[in-house]
Order: sequence, then C-alpha cells, then structure tokens
Amino acid sequence: MVKITDVARHAGVSPSTVSYALSGKRPISEETRQRVEDSIRELGYRPHAGARALASSRSNVLALVVPLRAGIHVPVVMQFAVSVVTAARRHDHDVLLLTQEEGEEGLRRVADTALVDALIVMDVQLHDARLPLLRALDRPSVLIGFPAEAAGLTCIDLDFKAAGELCVEHLAGLGHRVVALVGSPPEVYVRETGFAQRVVRGFTAAADRNGLSSSVHPCEADPAAARQVAERLLRERPALTGVVVHNEPVLEPLIDAFEALGLRVPGDLSVTAICPDELAGRVRVPVTSIAIPAAEVGAGSVELLVKKLGGAPVPQATLLPPRLTVRASTRSRP
Repeated sequence: MVKITDVARHAGVSPSTVSYALSGKRPISEETRQRVEDSIRELGYRPHAGARALASSRSNVLALVVPLRAGIHVPVVMQFAVSVVTAARRHDHDVLLLTQEEGEEGLRRVADTALVDALIVMDVQLHDARLPLLRALDRPSVLIGFPAEAAGLTCIDLDFKAAGELCVEHLAGLGHRVVALVGSPPEVYVRETGFAQRVVRGFTAAADRNGLSSSVHPCEADPAAARQVAERLLRERPALTGVVVHNEPVLEPLIDAFEALGLRVPGDLSVTAICPDELAGRVRVPVTSIAIPAAEVGAGSVELLVKKLGGAPVPQATLLPPRLTVRASTRSRP
C-alpha cells in the first residue's frame, strides 16, 4: 500500500509538504503542488479517510434523512437515494442513510456528533416539525421537497403543483370534461406531505380554470383498493372520461380494474400519471405521464450542499418544470 512517505520521496518533498498539499492548511507553490498531485496520481495514493477528516475538520459524509413512513413508495425513494450516493461520490463524499421515523430527535442525534458534514432531508411535510432545528443547525442542509413556509431553507423538487396542472391541461385539450385524481394513500394526506398536497392543488386549480368537473380520491397502495376506487368512480361519476394517477403501485391495477368494469383505455377512458418513466412505459397500455426526475433532483441536492459547504451562495428554491410524455393511454374525445 502506497504511503505518504512514498509520495514525498517520489515528488522530492517532505511528508509534511504532501500533507499541506492535501489539506490546504499551509500555502505551497503551484509548482510543488503540481508535483505532489502528479506523484499521487502516478503512485495511486489514497489518503486514509480518517486522516482526511482530521486534516480538514470534516467527515466527508452527508446524511440522507428519509423516514420510511406508511404510504411511502420505497422503490421511488431508492431512486432518489441512489442518485444522491452517486453524486456524492463524485465529490469524494459518502452518504449515511437514516430511515427511522425519529423526527427532530433523529436529526439532533446526528447533528450533535461529527458524523456528517451536511444533511439532505426527504419526505417534507407542509408543517414539518423538523424545520426549526434545520434552520438553527450549524451544518448546511437541503430539503428535497417544499414546506408551506420555506424561508431560511434550501429546497429542490419537481414542481408538483405544475405537474398536476399539466396533466389536467392535457386532458382538457383532448376534450375531456369530467376528470378524477386517484391520489396517494390517505395517510400521506393526513401528514400533509408537501408533494401530494401540491399535486391536488394543481389538479383542482387547472380543472376549475378549464371548467371541468373534478374530484380527488386517495387510494391505498394495493390492487384491492384500486378496484374499490374504480367501482366508486363508475358508480358516482358515470360521465368520467379522464383520470390522473399519482400513486405508482396502483397504476396498472387501476387500469385493469376499469377495463374489467367495461371501460377501455384509451377508448372510453384516458389515463395520465405522475410516476417514473420506466413504470409508465411498461404498463400493458403505455401511460401518458410526467416523469419523477429522481436522478436530477438527487444530484441537484448534492450540488447545492457542496456549494453551501464551500461557502458559495445558492438559490433558496429550485423547482424543476414538469415534462409530459404522451403515450397510448390518452386520446381525444369525439
């Protein structure tokens, strides 16, 4: 294993000079720094993680706080996590994943140690109990999601309100006049989870703006619940011709349930969804959808944190515009 003394001998400098080149604690000439860096690359030297942390007073670890609460769709959450980990490695950081539903206590437990340099927080609620602590911490943080009051915080996410609006605008443009939103599980709305609430607001606002008849239906994430919602919609809204789905696990079961009840997609019923592209594309009837940009949001959250750690200014709010991909599940009304 290559040691710091090997690098020093190869570069023709002292071990302390190599240490200064790595930590930046003392100025050295550009020529010497370049010689040290060339030797590090040629010899394949990797500083010990603990030594790097001592030299820089940093752990080079980011915390990803994602409590796995009821109603969360874990496969989508893991897409965000993989994106965060991949982006963090590009900046020579590791990621500590925190999944317990500990709220403020869990954040304080991590923040009161030297375990992590900064935090990325997911599953943000409109009135999130963790916000006062995040505002007061001496460690930078980024929220994937937006609370009702985001002052003093750094937030990034898909613009879910605009996503709800865009789905309805698409259906309205095709001539649909009666639409429904099959939304997240009820507990997600009870917690006032920000992204779910914003989809409802966007859906309702666009329906009202276009003079459509609309309704919102929370749905548990299982096929039996999808069947119950389909039956209820047919019973209570017989003129229904357009559905927006914001609940990944029930997308295909819901289409199956409608067709079992005699409604063909898209012949009798047009369906749009807010979900990952790969899910929308593999359904038996490929679904017109707005993608969940997990890779872009996850990487963006890391970039914001790295800038904050370096003392650079960052925008308080980063909203990614929704992009709708038209597939076989929607068509115009006669």
